[in-house]
Amino acid sequence: MNGFLNLFKPKGVSSAYVLNAVKRSIRGEVVGHMGTLDPLASGVLPVAIGKSARLFDYLLDKKKVYVAVFTFGYQTDTLDLEGKVEQTCDFIPDLERVKKESQKLVGDIMQVPPVYSAKCVKGKRSYELARKGEKVKLPPKKVTINKIEVLEQISKSEFKLKIECKGGTYIRSIARDLGVLCSSCATMTALERVESGIFNIENSVNAEDFVKSNDKESFLIAPENVVDFPSIFLNEKQTERLFNGLYDIFDYKDGTYRVFCPSGFYGVGEMKDGKLKVKAYVRT
Repeated sequence: MNGFLNLFKPKGVSSAYVLNAVKRSIRGEVVGHMGTLDPLASGVLPVAIGKSARLFDYLLDKKKVYVAVFTFGYQTDTLDLEGKVEQTCDFIPDLERVKKESQKLVGDIMQVPPVYSAKCVKGKRSYELARKGEKVKLPPKKVTINKIEVLEQISKSEFKLKIECKGGTYIRSIARDLGVLCSSCATMTALERVESGIFNIENSVNAEDFVKSNDKESFLIAPENVVDFPSIFLNEKQTERLFNGLYDIFDYKDGTYRVFCPSGFYGVGEMKDGKLKVKAYVRT
């Protein structure tokens, strides 16, 4: 098997839990996933099967879209419902204030990751140190938030937001920072990932349906449809030479390309000075 599975992860279970169900049903195949979702969250979990896992590096920077609920008036140490309350505030901003201040977080910004995250600190995960009671100070990192839309005010203190961002952005940190901008404090209390690159929640499938199916191939998305680079089509002679480590000179600009051979998708290659080198080999 070779391709991608647009898997839906329900709330209340870990990403590893649903992934293991897939692994057990197709023993002997390489299975990997991209963009772990916390047990609190639900939504799209892209899964690669077979050689398609080699393409993950080309998907990390793709657009992601989340629908989140931020609750104002308190903040936990984990910045979500799983943590302990460490700060409270009587002031709750109104809808217009939340809309206005949220726009200050749009663009390329410096964001401090949550202390309870998988960031490495001196060779250990940040959350491991935090759980031991050690003080952890993480440096800010550059993230890109393309768009924030405040969809509705659910209750006096709860607001639903739609957030479009690039990989590496922490939605929990957005809740924290928005709370500060609104002269209050806030915690992320619900999260659903509705898009991750070409994967969207409308077309996602449950692990149970995949496991029970006798035609698992029908659930897979072809690897060439997941990456959206320009295409290069090789003839048989060019394919053979490339496969044997020989180079032809091509009239293409430097950059990343989807490479096709006569038998189908070959992989993702990098073109430099007219020479093509396949970086992720996914020959089908």
